[in-house]
Amino acid sequence: MKIVFISDTHGFHHQLNELEGDLIIHAGDVTSRGKEAEVVDFLTWFGELKFDYKIFIAGNHDFFFEKVSLNILDELIPKNVIYLNDSGISIDDINIWGSPIQPWFHDWAFNKKRGSEIKKHWDIIPNNTDILITHGPPFGIGDKTVYQSNVGCEDLLEKVAVLKPKIHVFGHIHEDYGIKEKNGTKFINASVLNVRYQMVNPPIVLNYKI
Repeated sequence: MKIVFISDTHGFHHQLNELEGDLIIHAGDVTSRGKEAEVVDFLTWFGELKFDYKIFIAGNHDFFFEKVSLNILDELIPKNVIYLNDSGISIDDINIWGSPIQPWFHDWAFNKKRGSEIKKHWDIIPNNTDILITHGPPFGIGDKTVYQSNVGCEDLLEKVAVLKPKIHVFGHIHEDYGIKEKNGTKFINASVLNVRYQMVNPPIVLNYKI
């Protein structure tokens, strides 16, 4: 299965061209300011992509997804698009789990305090997860800011060490884009924008063997 990974498009999704594959995964921050019009524009674009499966989660900029009811979201999200929010799905025997949660920072969307408050979100991730999608990175992997500080989640790192998913994809920290491998897991920071919100990083494409 050819999987395309993207994250942190922040409304610049129309600049992404020639996206091809079987499955596309967006790891959050689909909008800039979390407004409904931005969400509708993204969902229209995402729904029209030529993939068999299209999965996304929200991110800290995506206030709309945090504030509105599930009924409203069900009406807006195209039927061929899968939205995960502390939930999962199995596709061709690949178990995928997605969560928008990240450590608290300036009261953005889906912020949780470090420690017990955020840990309860990681505790519900199933043990058989093959691909984990979170908006924020685990501590020390793909989480280094322009100020050379690691800002990822320690509790998420501990959970991933136990789960050992084949792939853990995230974004949030634009400046640490790329792939790292550790203990059998491919960690992917799929942020397509740099720290100046310029579209400079290409989507990351992997062939997943079932």
